[in-house]
Amino acid sequence: MERRPNILFLFSDQHARSVCGAYGDTLGVSPNLDALARSGVTFTNAYCPSPICTPSRMSLLTGRWPFEQRCWTLEDVLSSGLPTYAHSLGAAGYKTVSVGRMHSIGPDQHHGFSERLVGDCGPNWLGVERQKLGPLLGAQGPSGPGPNGLARSLAFSGKGQSGYEVVDDATTEATCERLADLGRARAAGDDTPFCMVAGFILPHCPFVARPEDHDLFAGRVPPPRIPSPEPGAEHPWLRKWRSEAHTENASATDVDRARTAYWGLVHALDTKIGRILRALDSAGLRENTLIIYASDHGEHAGERGLWWKNTMHEASVGVPLIMSWPGNLPANTRCDRVCNLIDAGATMIEAAGAQELPRSRARSLLGVARDPGAAWMDETYSEYVTDLSSPWTGSEATTQRMVRAGRWKYVHVEGYRPILFDLAADPDEQTDLGDSDAHSAIRESLSEKVMDGWDARAIRREVDLQSKEKAIFRDWGARTKPRSAAQLLIADEDSWLDPLP
Repeated sequence: MERRPNILFLFSDQHARSVCGAYGDTLGVSPNLDALARSGVTFTNAYCPSPICTPSRMSLLTGRWPFEQRCWTLEDVLSSGLPTYAHSLGAAGYKTVSVGRMHSIGPDQHHGFSERLVGDCGPNWLGVERQKLGPLLGAQGPSGPGPNGLARSLAFSGKGQSGYEVVDDATTEATCERLADLGRARAAGDDTPFCMVAGFILPHCPFVARPEDHDLFAGRVPPPRIPSPEPGAEHPWLRKWRSEAHTENASATDVDRARTAYWGLVHALDTKIGRILRALDSAGLRENTLIIYASDHGEHAGERGLWWKNTMHEASVGVPLIMSWPGNLPANTRCDRVCNLIDAGATMIEAAGAQELPRSRARSLLGVARDPGAAWMDETYSEYVTDLSSPWTGSEATTQRMVRAGRWKYVHVEGYRPILFDLAADPDEQTDLGDSDAHSAIRESLSEKVMDGWDARAIRREVDLQSKEKAIFRDWGARTKPRSAAQLLIADEDSWLDPLP
C-alpha cells in the first residue's frame, strides 16, 4: 500500500492575496510563501465561503455553505453533530492536531481534532470579557470612530505590537515542537500519518507591526491602486457600508501608515511560516507531506477606499491558496480555475484516502492541480449575512450571496438591486452592470444559480431568531462567567503602539 501523506495546513486570517509575491507583490513581503509556491501550485481564483472569519472557517471544516449549517456571523455556533474533515481524517487513522486560531464559538473547541495545542485568544463563550488589547482595543475592525472621527483601525495603526502576534508566536513554537516530536517518532518506526493545522491571527488588524517588520516597508508601500468610486457610481449598499465605516476622512498619511503596518504583518506571518517549514525539513518529513497555505478571507487594505473585509469585492472575498506536495503535484504551476477555500478540505480527504463527507459541497483540487485542463466547473459561491449584534454590521442587517461563474460575478443583495461584474473585461470591478439593460439575460441566469436552494427571507428569519437566542447566551455568559476550555490569555501590556508623529 502506498504510504499516505502527512498534511500540514497553514491557515492565516485576513490575508489579501495581492500582498504576496506569488500573487504579484514586488516588495519582498513573503519570501517563504513565494518559495512554497515555486515548489507547488498557486490557485489564482480561489474564494472564501463568507468574507468574515467564523462562517468561512466553519464551512471549511464541514464543506457546507454557511446557510446549510446555520453559521453566518462571528457569534454562531457550529453544531458538534456535523462531521468535519478532521473527523474523516481521524477515522482514517490520522493523528489530527489543531494549533492556534480556530475562531469557533461554543463548547466544542475541537470539531474532530484529537488535540488542540494552543487556543484562541478570545473566550469560547458569548458574554465573557473579550481578549485584552490595551490601547488597541477596538482597532481590530470597524468598531466605530476614534480620534477626529476616523475608524479606530486606521487611527491606531503603525509601529508597535498587537497581542495577536504574541498568540501567533505561541502557535509557531508549539507547531515546531510537535513537528520535531513527530519526526523523532517517524525515525523510531511510527508511520502513523498526521494532519496538523497551524492557525494564525496575522495579518488581521489591528494594523500594528513590530518595528523589525514595519521598518522593512516604511516609505516603500505604494498608495492604493484602485481609487474610490465617484459619488453615485457605487452600489447603494456598498455606499452605505462605506459611509458607516468611518474611513472616508482618512488622509494619505493615515492610509500609508496602516498599509505599511499591514505589509509588516504579512512579513511577520511569512517569517513564522518559514520557521515551521524549516522545522518540517529538520524533522525529515517534507518529502511525504502535503502542505496547504490559505486564508479565511481577504483584506481591502485601502483599495477603492475600503478596509477590512465584509464585501464581495475581489480583495475581500478572494483568498490566497497554495499547495505543495513533492512528487505528487507539479512545481511552479499556476491554476486559474474557479475554486473555493472549502475545497481544501476535500483535497485533504482525497489525499489521505479518507471517507468523503456525505453532504459536503467541497471538491478535491488534486485533479486540476495536476492538470489545469481537467474537467471542472468554474463556479463557486460565497455568503455574507449579518445581524445587528456587532459593529461589523452597521445600522442595517444584510443578506447577500455571490456566485462566481466563469467570467461573471453576480451578487444578490436582499432589498437592493443586484451587483454584476465582468471580471474578464473589468478585473478591477470598476463598472457595475447590475442595472445594465444589455446584461439582463446573464443577470437572470446567474440569479437562478444564486437562489437555487437559498431563500433570503427564510435566512433572515432564522438569523433574527438566532440573534434572540444569542442574547440569552450573552446574558448567561456575563452572569455565570463559564471557563473557556481552549484559550491563550493575552494581557493589555502585550499590545502597544509607538506615539504617532
